[in-house]
Amino acid sequence: MRVIGVDPGTHRAGIGILEADGAKYKIVYSGIIRANSKDPIAKRLLHVFESLQTVIQSYHPEVMALETLFFAKDIQAVERIGEARACAMLAASKQGIEVIEYAPTSVKRSVTGNGRATKEQVQFMVMRLLNLKTAPSLDASDALAIALCHLHHRLSHKRMLYKNLLQSEHVSK
Repeated sequence: MRVIGVDPGTHRAGIGILEADGAKYKIVYSGIIRANSKDPIAKRLLHVFESLQTVIQSYHPEVMALETLFFAKDIQAVERIGEARACAMLAASKQGIEVIEYAPTSVKRSVTGNGRATKEQVQFMVMRLLNLKTAPSLDASDALAIALCHLHHRLSHKRMLYKNLLQSEHVSK
């Protein structure tokens, strides 16, 4: 399975694409979409949307994983992140890709074991889990963490289904 994790933003959006072979993961692509902060918001959002479409068309992920919105004191920042998330969802939907959302605390807990981990702690664990020699940027490591979270949830779900199947076979004997 190939999953794209997106850490949306209107100035910088982190992108991380992982390929899963069972419980083994490898990075297919990792990077940042940069928009000119002097451009009007509509132009920056268009740039994020078009750049994501290009990445999706180039790497063919099957699923997009995004963080849900969190509450913050800066309403305008939350609004901008929501707009960037919408661009990501539209880019995925236009290519027929399912979008799955995870709470920020779930992403952090999945990667670090701590739902309140710092960006630096997430970055460190992404490096360890993916055997990276150099640290990706914080935005890219967040995107990779979101992709890892989806793959961890998917693997846990498969294990649970298998366990339930074994239990139901045992009961029916």
